[in-house]
Amino acid sequence: MSKTEVILTSNIVGLGAESDQVKVAAGYARNYLFPQGMAIPLTHANKRRIEVLRQRRAEREAHEFNTMAELAKGVAKLICVVTVKTGEDGKMFGAVTSGMVADQLKHQFDISLDKKKINLEHPIRVLGEHEVELRLHQEVKATLKVRVETSTPAPAPIAAAPAEARREEGRFERRDRRGEGEKSAEKTEGAARKPHAAKSEKGARPERPPRAEKTPRTEKLAKSEKAPKAERAPKPEKAE
Repeated sequence: MSKTEVILTSNIVGLGAESDQVKVAAGYARNYLFPQGMAIPLTHANKRRIEVLRQRRAEREAHEFNTMAELAKGVAKLICVVTVKTGEDGKMFGAVTSGMVADQLKHQFDISLDKKKINLEHPIRVLGEHEVELRLHQEVKATLKVRVETSTPAPAPIAAAPAEARREEGRFERRDRRGEGEKSAEKTEGAARKPHAAKSEKGARPERPPRAEKTPRTEKLAKSEKAPKAERAPKPEKAE
């Protein structure tokens, strides 16, 4: 395969940046790089443009550095939530990848980030919070908090309902026992009080009969008039 040397006019990941002189396949250069304006053939006339391309590259890199530095400060305060499906035992179906994190950053915070800049050494397979490194720039790195949550609804507590019912029954039984204990205690206290009450009744003084009402004075006078006293008989004279 024949190759040709070109001067890049754009930043191409994995190949180079502006003003770089690289060798590529002739068909790749002819069919893709030249039509897209991403490279120019290496000629004496085009070498004069290298200095202009270097200046453009420096401006682009400075702008990218400032942009990514600001993004790193903002990302450090965010929590990216990724929802996954899990089984009854809480285990995830599949794993969380860098592409899923990039999609959620775009959906939740409107942050467009290449998934290649999300450094996941291993896909996330456990629920909870995880710290993910972001390689935003050659000189800028950030840490993003990713919270993996389940979208599977929790199973209904089938065994919990009977347990609660048993607890409630136990509470009512304890209450009934307490009530019965209090009633028996009241009965014993009442039985203990009755002999004292009987003694007090025996030792108590009998109630006095109510006094007869005094007859009015007029009635007494009337009785004396109706029944005059009998005259006393004269005493017998003594013999001389």
